[in-house]
Amino acid sequence: NQIFCFCFRYDYPFLVVHNANSGNWKLNVIIPLVMSIVCLVLAIIAPFAYDDQKKASEGKKDKSDNAVQAAMLVKPNKFIVFLVMFYAFLCMAIMYGAQQYTKAFGLSVCGLSEIQAAGMTSIYTIGSICAVLFWAFMMAKLKWNPLKVVLIDSICTAVALAGVLFIHQVAIIYIAIAIAMLGFFAAGGALQTGLAVVQLFNPGPKGRNTGIYYTFMGAASYLIPVVAAQLTKSSGEASAVYSLMIMLLVFAILAILSSLYLVAQHKKIFGKSAL
Repeated sequence: NQIFCFCFRYDYPFLVVHNANSGNWKLNVIIPLVMSIVCLVLAIIAPFAYDDQKKASEGKKDKSDNAVQAAMLVKPNKFIVFLVMFYAFLCMAIMYGAQQYTKAFGLSVCGLSEIQAAGMTSIYTIGSICAVLFWAFMMAKLKWNPLKVVLIDSICTAVALAGVLFIHQVAIIYIAIAIAMLGFFAAGGALQTGLAVVQLFNPGPKGRNTGIYYTFMGAASYLIPVVAAQLTKSSGEASAVYSLMIMLLVFAILAILSSLYLVAQHKKIFGKSAL
C-alpha cells in the first residue's frame, strides 16, 4: 500500500500537467473522485480490528502515562502545554504551504516550465517518504527523544526554506535539492513526532491530546489559503507566493525557538537532556 501511495504521489503531478496540456483537464477532477469512491467502498467492506486492539491496549497506555508522570520532577506549566500544541500549527502551516504552493513558486518566481514545476512537487514527496523511514529508524532503533527530532526538523526546515527563497536564480538542481530537504524535514513525519512530544509533556488521554493537536492543524490549514488569497489579490501571484514562503520561513524560525525552549524545560522537568 505504501509503495502504491508513493508511486501515485510521485507521478500524479506530472499526470495533471499532461492532462491540462492535452485539453483533458476534467480527468484531473474525475481521477480523484473515482479514487475517493474506491476508498469509501473498501473502507465499508474491509474488516477493522481497531476496537479490539484498543481495549487490549488500554491498560498498557495507562501504565505508560503513569510512568511518564512519575518521571517528572515538576509539572509542566500551561505555557509549555500550549507550546507543544502550537507546534502543530507551525508544522502544518509549513507543510501545507510548501506542498500546495511549491509548483506556483517554481512557475512564477523561479521561471520553471510547467513540467519542471510539477517535478518540484514530486521531489517534495520523495523527500517526505524518505524522512518517514529515516526517522522511524532513528526513534525506534536508536531511541532518540522525539523533541530532538523536532528540533532537527525545525532547523533544517528553516535552512531548506532559506535555500528555496534565495537560490531560485541558479541551476534547477539546487532548487531540487532545497525542495527535497523541505519535504524531508517539514513533511516527513514531523506532525506525528510533534504529537509524541505532546504526550511527553502532557501525558493523559491520547484522544483528547490528538483532538486538540488536530484543531491547531486545522487552523493552519484554514489560515494559509486565506492569507495566500489575500496576498494574491493585493500584490499579484509572484509577489504573493514569495511573501508566503517568507512567512513559512518565519514559522520555521518560531518552531526552532519553541523547540529550544522546550529542550531547556525538558532538563528541568525530567532531570535529563533531550539531546
